[in-house]
Amino acid sequence: MLNEMNLLDIDHFISLDDWDFNVDEIEPLMSLTQSQKLAQRENDRIGVIKSSSSRVDSMCDHSHQQSPLPSSFKILKDYDTTRFMKRSKTEQNIIVSAECIKENNGSMLSTDEILRLGAERFIQSFTLRGDQEPYMFNHPFASSLLDLHEEDTRNVSLVENLLASAEKVGQEQFDRARRILNEFCDKLCSNTGNAVQRLVYYFSQALHERIDRETGRDTSKGNEMKRLVQHIEHSLMNLNLTMIAAHQNIPLSQVSQFAAVQAIIDHVGESKKVHIIDLKIGSGLQWTILMQALVSHQIKHLKITALCTNLKHKIEEARERLMDFAKSLNLPFSFNIVMVKDMTELKKEDFEIDDDESIAIFAQYILMWMLARPDKLDSLMRVIKGINPRALIVVEVEANHNSPVFVDRFVEALFFYGAFFDSLEDCMKNDERNRTATELEHLSQGIRSIVATEGEERTIRHVKVDVWRAFFARYRMEEMELSMSSLYQANLVLKNFACGSCCTLEMNKNCLLIGWKGTPLSSLSAWKFS
Repeated sequence: MLNEMNLLDIDHFISLDDWDFNVDEIEPLMSLTQSQKLAQRENDRIGVIKSSSSRVDSMCDHSHQQSPLPSSFKILKDYDTTRFMKRSKTEQNIIVSAECIKENNGSMLSTDEILRLGAERFIQSFTLRGDQEPYMFNHPFASSLLDLHEEDTRNVSLVENLLASAEKVGQEQFDRARRILNEFCDKLCSNTGNAVQRLVYYFSQALHERIDRETGRDTSKGNEMKRLVQHIEHSLMNLNLTMIAAHQNIPLSQVSQFAAVQAIIDHVGESKKVHIIDLKIGSGLQWTILMQALVSHQIKHLKITALCTNLKHKIEEARERLMDFAKSLNLPFSFNIVMVKDMTELKKEDFEIDDDESIAIFAQYILMWMLARPDKLDSLMRVIKGINPRALIVVEVEANHNSPVFVDRFVEALFFYGAFFDSLEDCMKNDERNRTATELEHLSQGIRSIVATEGEERTIRHVKVDVWRAFFARYRMEEMELSMSSLYQANLVLKNFACGSCCTLEMNKNCLLIGWKGTPLSSLSAWKFS
């Protein structure tokens, strides 16, 4: 391994003008400190949430005296308990913990905390009133006891009513679910409001579409959303402004990219001929990082092969940009495209592999798309096994959105996307246009798939790293430890962002989990065949 070779050892980063990114050298890593004021404030907020959870535990323990606790309510309670227990067990593995203070913009609590308090009120309402409408009962809990800010109180109520509607959908009480949305969610949520209001807006739209599908009504709401997405994509796709804005302002993608490229260097960096197979190359920006790191090591040739099943013209555009960038560095470089209509048609021979080159395969947010089609995933894995790369670097979403039970999926997705909306709120507060487009183009479509659809149409089926471990074990793959250099790069990236202190980095065995304010959002792992 080439652990001593770091991405940031080169003298200067060269910006790629076509992408309009300014990739500057990151300052040396500093030791993280936390002031007494921050610690006190954080303890106060944790105290609020812990006291809230304690009351939920008490009410759930005595719920048999009132009415039986539905399975979905128990899921809400267990969801938070499981996260707390997991954090306690892995506390020693946390590399960077969230130390951010939310700006006083009318809300004192994070989106995650609002969601947890909304879940508390939801459970309390049911345990007091049985199977009557939870939102109909005005009770003295949560906001009044905790003396929440007015906006926080409204947000908590929004979440409570959203959960009430989701519960009715799970029970196939669609008229009651629709009434809750119409009267208590849609009037107060907005795609231009605060993070919680925007989150509830898109989940409410997805619930409406599911209700319409289940009741045989016209699904024009979903069609209107899709038409709106197409309009924005048409106006922004040429320059991909939303991707650029998100990449520049939110640290999550850069953390995974820098750490992943460092992991690749650790396994192929000593070779004179390097072959990178990218299963979903996107814009290809990540490889400018690799090029700049390799150029000082007198590599004889770098080859990148991009796998493509559609949008070949976009990959060709990425090839031209990367060719120009390599030329500016005087780096011997070639770029191949492997085009297949279906993943089951892929063969090892398609990749033009030379005997003297070191191969690494990069799989970023691609494997999850094939979970609904196991035959495609199996075909891809057999080809990868035939190639036998030095490393398979995998970046995936760290969430469980593949449950066949609707309410399970809904709860997991609500907290997961809540963290994403919170990150956009904090990191893109001065760029409402691109923030709104990011939420509409990307996040809302994931929410719609998870909440409104079933069967093959439900294409978003994220699973956690433990599921991927079991899957890779079927192909006799071993998880490799990420080097300290990879973790160092991830930490350095965070120091370059104003909101970087809100990110959480922690290890799950040999896998790096990248999260926002304690909620894991993505995972980075490295694998080889035994």
